[in-house]
Amino acid sequence: MECLNAEGAWRSLRGVVNCKKKMKKKTLDEVIALCGALSNRHRLSIIAALVSGKEKKKYTISELARELEISRPLLYLHLQKLEEVGLLKGKTELGKGNRARRYYELCDFELCLNGKKIKEMLETEGKNRLSYQPRMP
Repeated sequence: MECLNAEGAWRSLRGVVNCKKKMKKKTLDEVIALCGALSNRHRLSIIAALVSGKEKKKYTISELARELEISRPLLYLHLQKLEEVGLLKGKTELGKGNRARRYYELCDFELCLNGKKIKEMLETEGKNRLSYQPRMP
């Protein structure tokens, strides 16, 4: 099974999401939301920018907007989506002159998904919703 980790490297692991501290299985709806969040080039660029910063682990919206060359309002919408699915953490801190600044940093994550895992999620979800019945030829 192939897995995409936060650094963009591929390696073999088990489970759906491995968050270094503890293994967490996602529901079907959570996986759909996660895949939706990752289905946008701007969001992938944000993740890449947060990974590439070796000396700095957190960035403000203005810093990221300059680096990615996109508007702050557009960037903010993408940051919200990534934060909703748990790929980013936003934190408000007081800066110079007691000015509040929101910093974003990437959560350590790995995503592992294959056909068998998708089938298991659909079958589990089917018990709670509509029944999933694969067609037999």
